[in-house]
Amino acid sequence: MGAVHRFARLIFGDSVDPALRPLLAVSLVMALARSALWTFTAVWAIKVLGARDALPFVFLASALLAAGTGYVGGWLSDRVGRRRVMLFAEALMVVYPFALVVGGHDHPVGIGVLVLGGSIGALGGSVSQAMVADLVPPSGHVAAYASVRVASNFGVIFGPPLGSLVLALGGWDTLFVVVAVSSAVAWMLAYRLLPQGGRYAPTDGPPPRSLALIARDHAFTLFMFSAVFAWIVYVAWEVVLPVSLVDGYGYETWAWGLIVWVNPLLVTVFQVRLTSSASRFSPAHVLVAAMLIMGLPFLLLTWSHALVTVLVVAVLFVIGEMLWVPTSQAIVARLAPEEMRGAYFGAMGSTAAVGWALAPLLGLQSRNSFGDAVTWAMFACLGVVAAGLAIAALSLGRRHSPGVGEVLSEA
Repeated sequence: MGAVHRFARLIFGDSVDPALRPLLAVSLVMALARSALWTFTAVWAIKVLGARDALPFVFLASALLAAGTGYVGGWLSDRVGRRRVMLFAEALMVVYPFALVVGGHDHPVGIGVLVLGGSIGALGGSVSQAMVADLVPPSGHVAAYASVRVASNFGVIFGPPLGSLVLALGGWDTLFVVVAVSSAVAWMLAYRLLPQGGRYAPTDGPPPRSLALIARDHAFTLFMFSAVFAWIVYVAWEVVLPVSLVDGYGYETWAWGLIVWVNPLLVTVFQVRLTSSASRFSPAHVLVAAMLIMGLPFLLLTWSHALVTVLVVAVLFVIGEMLWVPTSQAIVARLAPEEMRGAYFGAMGSTAAVGWALAPLLGLQSRNSFGDAVTWAMFACLGVVAAGLAIAALSLGRRHSPGVGEVLSEA
């Protein structure tokens, strides 16, 4: 136990709020199960279903559906509690792999199951983010969101290798059963560990028309547009870059598997330390810098696609990502009225789904029409657009909300 404790201190640091620890444990196991599955679903769709031509439309439909269910999950958690929604979402994840087993023997069923996958994954995502703000005081939000990211990425480090091992030994149906068992373990941990509420949970009930109130919060909706562009840049790394490297620059497929592993490894080791170092600056300044650091390094790919250049881009991108994600989540927690925290996080979660829907479409069409260099210049520009919209959103909010002014000036 002493070695485990020392390892936890090395990864998470000494300042993890005790109230957050149950959520960290649940997030780690959930991420392990999900990454062992989602890493291979596209390959399964092509190899088993023969759905190569339909796959882009499947992912588009799945992302759009996820945008709605992500909001519904957050909205529902304001009314019935975060814990209940998270348990329900994880129970669906226990059942979902068995639906893939059935779908592997029937093409239309398999396509339908793939489309539903994104919505099931999105249902509890915004809820866990809102739970962080229920458990931790505002002064600890950025550090808390950073710790949750570390736990999730630690699970992602081991999920894909586990999936590869199971596939090699037992095949697709065995993989799905293992994922279902792992998801069941995550559900049991959530049932045993997650609290009913939190010290900082809202005491008042939510208003009846949360979506209408969010739509009238012009600063927040502008911040959502900023997040859409940031997510497009993020998904470019996940989806467009491997295609560009393998299809455009002649890299071997296995090489991308090693390059992409840089991301969860660096997040696991350096997320908490980087977040602590950046805490001397205001969250608004960190957010803008993060978006620029994510997008602008893609310009290097217009100059060179050598391995050392790709690795430099990978490292800079991960630094920007590590600054962006927990800072943006902490800002949403500050912008949201307490009684609508779940709905706000659900609405913000929908921007990720929009990014996942648009980035492959924009990126792959741009590659086909204009080539790789123009495509990466485009994504760099979109990073600048995201930063500009974030500045505009927070500046607009400062004129109408004291909380936003605190975000802008906080150091």
